[in-house]
Amino acid sequence: MAESSAGARQRLTSDQRNSFIAAVLGWTMDAFDYFIVVFVYADIAKSFGMQKADVVFITTATLIMRPVGALLFGLWADRVGRRVPLMVDVVFYSIVGFLCAFAPNFTVLLILRLLYGIGMGGEWGLGAALAMEKIPVKRRGFFSGVLQEGYSFGYLLASLASLVILHWAGLSWRWLFALSIIPALISLIIRARVKESEVWESARQKMRVTRTSVKDILLDPKIIRRFVYLVLLMTAFNWMSHGTQDVYPTFLSAHTSGGAGLSSTTATWIAVIYNIGAITGGLVFGSLSERFGRRYTIAFCAVLGLPIVPLFALSKTAALLCLGSFLMQVMVQGAWGVIPAHLTEMSPDAIRGFYPGVTYQLGNCLAAFNLPIQESLAEHHGYPFALVVTIIPVLVVVTVLTLVGKEAKGINFGTDRTAVSPATTD
Repeated sequence: MAESSAGARQRLTSDQRNSFIAAVLGWTMDAFDYFIVVFVYADIAKSFGMQKADVVFITTATLIMRPVGALLFGLWADRVGRRVPLMVDVVFYSIVGFLCAFAPNFTVLLILRLLYGIGMGGEWGLGAALAMEKIPVKRRGFFSGVLQEGYSFGYLLASLASLVILHWAGLSWRWLFALSIIPALISLIIRARVKESEVWESARQKMRVTRTSVKDILLDPKIIRRFVYLVLLMTAFNWMSHGTQDVYPTFLSAHTSGGAGLSSTTATWIAVIYNIGAITGGLVFGSLSERFGRRYTIAFCAVLGLPIVPLFALSKTAALLCLGSFLMQVMVQGAWGVIPAHLTEMSPDAIRGFYPGVTYQLGNCLAAFNLPIQESLAEHHGYPFALVVTIIPVLVVVTVLTLVGKEAKGINFGTDRTAVSPATTD
């Protein structure tokens, strides 16, 4: 018991701290740049003389390309280490995101968002792998929640930036993309000071001794079965996340199709508040997963999300919509807060650059059509219907898929047990 308490209180070294801060900043910047589009796709449509339903495809395009980035940068990281691929990735997506501010037409913007998706896909898997490999075992749950909620913090920053740039300063949507380069450069500076992962170095040494290749590991039937399962789980998770976030600001401000009809400023402030809920949920339930386990914590959050759906989607006043969205994001992102620890623990050391990121981003790709589907449903049946019929089933699916799977909470990385084979503790 004393050993467990000591582990829980263990302070981070400067290297661990830098690695973690860089991972959070990188993921925050990714989310900031992604959610900018959620707030301005109506403005982009107006600028280029297009329909909103056509412009929202750029969010789908970004999500579709994320598995490509996870694959390319993940395989590279498993071959040469985590640091260099991560820094190259940050430089790549920083430049591409910044160039979106100068897109002369929709075609160029679409191409840039496709390229940005590649960079975004590389960031999460490598950043999470490096951070979780360095974080003390007993503190993975808490730091997993902090890391994943970098995504919600990015959404929060996008909400605030849209208020400042669009509503207060009256500037163009292009300024939002120009701002996105700042946190990315900060992340790059911090990441340049991070040491290589000792877990990766140990795994490479074991592979040389045993003459095991990455191909041998990837073709292991156990690895393949777990890979398929995790892709399905991440598909449900991403549908749950995007299904409760992407269309919601539009629903709040829409005056047609059953929209709440709120002012754009009020809708944006509600987005700020529900992202505070998301960050709170990730921190609380990420930490609780150390006590109650990864799977039970996720399932608990998903089940508690079900009775919140009517308040979230069917309320008629700004106050109730604010409360419903706050509570919904506490639960949705509470479940998500467990994921960085859960996926990295389920991955062999030798392919941790590839495995968590690709499963995550393939799930994202399969869920990429969520926003167009919800917009189409809203056009024919109204936004409340679109929200309810997409959210309730996916909360059930997340619960079931999570409970039928396994977990490896508390597993020690860098051991013979975790080097080249999947680990479980249950």
